[in-house]
Amino acid sequence: MSGGKNILIVEDDDDVRECLAAFLEGEGYRVVEAEDGQQALVRLRSASDFCLILLDLFMPVMNGWAFRAEQLRDPALATIPVIVISADAGTPQKATALGAVDSMVKPIEFDRLLQAVTSYC
Repeated sequence: MSGGKNILIVEDDDDVRECLAAFLEGEGYRVVEAEDGQQALVRLRSASDFCLILLDLFMPVMNGWAFRAEQLRDPALATIPVIVISADAGTPQKATALGAVDSMVKPIEFDRLLQAVTSYC
């Protein structure tokens, strides 16, 4: 297990979320999944030792912007780094505005994802 920490994937597309999870688990990481920002907050508050959050922006129930605002309001969660992952061409600028440590535009380059994950976990 790499670092013995959890990575939270917040993504409403089942195929994308499951693909990311399978890839990261194959690399030895523990993965927790959430379909939207609201589920993500529940997962974060019910487990510990998260090293990274992979965050989609466009989701039902609670989108990435609302999730990030809630995350930053909670001192126990605010320091967990976030990488924004979205199909939106403006993702890098949006990620910067959210205070994310990095961003990636879908489709994901898995080598680059692994490099980013390794930096934080």
